[in-house]
Amino acid sequence: MTNEEKIKKELLERFGFSTEQIRVARERRVFLEVPHEQFRRVFEHAVNGMDFQHLCTITGLDDGDTLAFVYHLARLDGAVLSLKTRVPKASPVLRTISDLFPGGMIYERELADLLGARVEGLPEGNRYPLPEGWPDGQHPLRKDWKAEMLDGVYPKEEVKSHG
Repeated sequence: MTNEEKIKKELLERFGFSTEQIRVARERRVFLEVPHEQFRRVFEHAVNGMDFQHLCTITGLDDGDTLAFVYHLARLDGAVLSLKTRVPKASPVLRTISDLFPGGMIYERELADLLGARVEGLPEGNRYPLPEGWPDGQHPLRKDWKAEMLDGVYPKEEVKSHG
């Protein structure tokens, strides 16, 4: 059994996922879509029980009615597990993973700034990557966002350099 198949088998057996939720894309790449209410348990198990010791990045996507977040975790053997979860776009609330990966705060700040996610438990800090003074409620990676929404609110030269 390959390393990827072992990862898949453990996640299927431990959490009862369907085979449609998890796929081995190629050598060292496993993708799993996790319902939001199970996400933290699965994430913690991957980190503490399966030796996924490195958070590579978090990818945020606007899927229309939902926002999707993909947490890319790696192990020392080169395996990468990508855990995807979705939240309603109207109420995009996530729980921070910064207690397990303090460096993940920078990615979570990006999710807040660019997509409007509310990350519960994220310590106070500077905005990132948008500048201080960027208008609240303006999330430039949302599909429904247009630069024109900043007309009269933010200087045009600043919009061009950031968007």
